[in-house]
Amino acid sequence: MTQYNHYIGGRSFEGESDRFGDVYDPARGIAKSQVRLATAGDVDAAVQAARTAFETWGETSVTARSRVMFAFRQLLVEHEDELAALISSEHGKTLDDARGEVVRGREVVEFACGIPQLLKGEYSDSVSGGVDSHTFRQPIGVVAGITPFNFPIMVPLWMHPVAIATGNTFILKPSERVPGASDLVARLYTEAGLPDGVFNVVHGDKVAVDAILEHPDIAGVSFVGSTPIARYVHENASRTGKRVQALGGAKNHAVVMPDADLDFAADHIVAAGYGSAGQRCMAISAVVAVGPVADALVEKIRERSVDLKVSVGTDPDAEMGPVVTAASRDRVVDYIGQGEADGATVVVDGRDLVVEEFEEGFFVGPSLLDGVTTDMSVYTDEIFGPVLTVLRVPTLEAALELINSNPYGNGTAVFTSSGEVARTFQRKVQVGMIGINVPVPVPMAFHSFGGWKDSLFGDHHIHGPEGVRFYTQAKVVTTRWPHVSEESLAQLNFPTAQ
Repeated sequence: MTQYNHYIGGRSFEGESDRFGDVYDPARGIAKSQVRLATAGDVDAAVQAARTAFETWGETSVTARSRVMFAFRQLLVEHEDELAALISSEHGKTLDDARGEVVRGREVVEFACGIPQLLKGEYSDSVSGGVDSHTFRQPIGVVAGITPFNFPIMVPLWMHPVAIATGNTFILKPSERVPGASDLVARLYTEAGLPDGVFNVVHGDKVAVDAILEHPDIAGVSFVGSTPIARYVHENASRTGKRVQALGGAKNHAVVMPDADLDFAADHIVAAGYGSAGQRCMAISAVVAVGPVADALVEKIRERSVDLKVSVGTDPDAEMGPVVTAASRDRVVDYIGQGEADGATVVVDGRDLVVEEFEEGFFVGPSLLDGVTTDMSVYTDEIFGPVLTVLRVPTLEAALELINSNPYGNGTAVFTSSGEVARTFQRKVQVGMIGINVPVPVPMAFHSFGGWKDSLFGDHHIHGPEGVRFYTQAKVVTTRWPHVSEESLAQLNFPTAQ
């Protein structure tokens, strides 16, 4: 059985902990490896390694840092299949889905390769007599990332390439359920020429998280996960004076207007709702059918849902794999049952799915519930599984009111052929990321990712331009170079431009 240790100071690090967690193969329902769970002392060892590395890495030229990113990017290309296989085996998602995750994460590395351009400051000549001003940005120091199980490589890649390229040193605490990809990424960084201690991996549970939040030498924390934990991270890290960007949960709506192409909408809603077994913070989970469109839309989604191939992620025909744990499977099944008890109609029922030869796997099939109302738990809670719920409203205004009343504001979409509807929707909906006929509106790496309301705690979205700002702090310098023989013009009154 494989054992994952921490990766600190450019090498495998066992540390002082004797606690281990099991890492499961979700398709087979068996533990395939173990991961060491850090103590506070192990976290401190990572911080000390990062502090030492920061003394030189923070002063390394942007050109040299960019070259490391280019080399790292190439290694991600070369190891794409290996990374995808690791992700599929620990998470359960299909190989194609895992490859897509690697590619989308790599786009952030490509953004970070342009760090010489991204860190260019501003210059103002002659702001006063013989006085010039310019600005530049410097790294903030040792920073940490705490990431979820559902994207073992992409979400960490939203953080550490930008942090490292801007001159910081980084400590990653990935989900203990999926440690393999982070372990390989650490080794690829070393192979790319990144100095020891600039990137470190500490595996663990709440003990490691609390140690990160409390450590006085960590300057910033990035987090992606559930809303309760995002709030906890934000409150505790802020209390200790850290910068924090904490991305929380979601309840993403897809509004389908009467003028929409229903086949197009149904195809994309099924993909967005059931892809990765619904274990995406940007997954569509609530379909808002406007006016007379509902019956036809539900039937088209039903037809597509029952035909999906659910199997082990390495099956080349698989369209959806298992959920990550037995507890996750049981939780999804319970929500479907509660929705039915609350009065929803179970149009497609995935509770009793058994995959031949993988009977012990954590499988639950695609499920579709119609007649859902906003007071049902199947709507109010983030299920994080392959469950689509359909809510029926009479107008676009009612759809907007429904979405804006929800406490989450991560992503949303509208399917329509009307430019007027699209413009009204994108301006009035209270959500951070919006798709027009695009069900999963994850922005490209040169924009920033982040929601509104209870989907984000902190001032900065993640990666892109806001990521650069989060991991750096600005200085403005005002200079004068007078002739040494010139009479001093210093005055005690407040200075003004001459």
